[in-house]
Amino acid sequence: MTQTSTPFPDGFLWGASTAGHQIEGNNVNSDWWRREHDPAANIHEPSLDACDSYHRWAQDMDLLAQLGFTDYRFGIEWARIEPERGFFSRAELAHYRSMVEGARARGLRPMVTLHHFTVPRWFEDLGGWTADGAVEAFIRYVEACAPVIADGVGHVCTINEPNVLAISAAADRTGEPAWPSTGGAITPDEKTTHALVAAHHGAVAAVRRINPAIRVGWTVASQVYQALPGAEEATAAYSRPREDVFIEAARGDDFIGVQSYTRTRIGNNGPVRAPEDVERTLTGWEYYPGAVGYALRHTAEVIGDGTALIVTENGIATADDTRRVDYYAGALEAVAAAMEDGINVEGYLAWSALDNYEWGSYRPTFGLIAVDPVTFARAAKPSAIWLGGLGRSRELPRGA
Repeated sequence: MTQTSTPFPDGFLWGASTAGHQIEGNNVNSDWWRREHDPAANIHEPSLDACDSYHRWAQDMDLLAQLGFTDYRFGIEWARIEPERGFFSRAELAHYRSMVEGARARGLRPMVTLHHFTVPRWFEDLGGWTADGAVEAFIRYVEACAPVIADGVGHVCTINEPNVLAISAAADRTGEPAWPSTGGAITPDEKTTHALVAAHHGAVAAVRRINPAIRVGWTVASQVYQALPGAEEATAAYSRPREDVFIEAARGDDFIGVQSYTRTRIGNNGPVRAPEDVERTLTGWEYYPGAVGYALRHTAEVIGDGTALIVTENGIATADDTRRVDYYAGALEAVAAAMEDGINVEGYLAWSALDNYEWGSYRPTFGLIAVDPVTFARAAKPSAIWLGGLGRSRELPRGA
């Protein structure tokens, strides 16, 4: 007999997430657009029109609201707002402001991400995050976003997954793969780490100047480092530069976004590849729904009291939507268990609202909503109906 419980209280954020470059299309002034069209970068396929959400955002929001979601996390693109250094587009600011107003009109609380992996070409040409004046340039961009976020935006994410950005910077410098087949990562670039922390702290202050009522934080990618027997010290040492320093940098923020998909097991010599016979997703990651529970517990332990936790990304790349439902069911069990143990979790946002561009390929389908690549027609998957329904009932099926 299946039982239900209601672990998610009134006001709990229940939504789905997207990123601007991955869904909008034709983000031509960004570093990623340039990379996608550089043969030397060896990108499988370019983003091109993506999901055409730049023009079809209202359709996306209509679907999410109809499905039962109450929150929508979306990104705004720095390369659109400031396509040339010091020149800010009033039209693009108005476009993103229309999205905020459109979300609220549909009963969706908007969570706005200011930086989700992409930067303007001019910023990359200056030398990126470690260049002179880079942090100040980002803070000026955040200040310029005041017309978008000043009214009606409850949550702002400054920078998405800064630990991934710092790891990618190290990979670009050394030529090593950022995410080797073991599932681990090379050590983040230290200068990039310091710059991102400084940029985040400056952005938090800027957002609070715009409107002190906005709840502001950043999101950290949790690789869920799990120690094999005897490797506890090695695991702690491995986690610290890749994750913990970024969690610690969020102390004093209103929230920290926890983003989790799978786990990484650590031995005394580093990451250990999962056995060949485990179930894997379309990204090659181990199918492991409980990862988000471990991520929440580790984040809470590192950050301590005073900063709320929100799951800002969690999901699975699969062509089998029944496995997506099973994954979300297991993940939500883990979230509920963490909350029952006293961890302050204020929301859960799935990745992703749409099947979208996954940084080089459209093959990994994370979406709750399918998108036809030719007509751009949207179709809610059964997993979207199931997960959205939980947003209405807040009743989680538990046990059998």
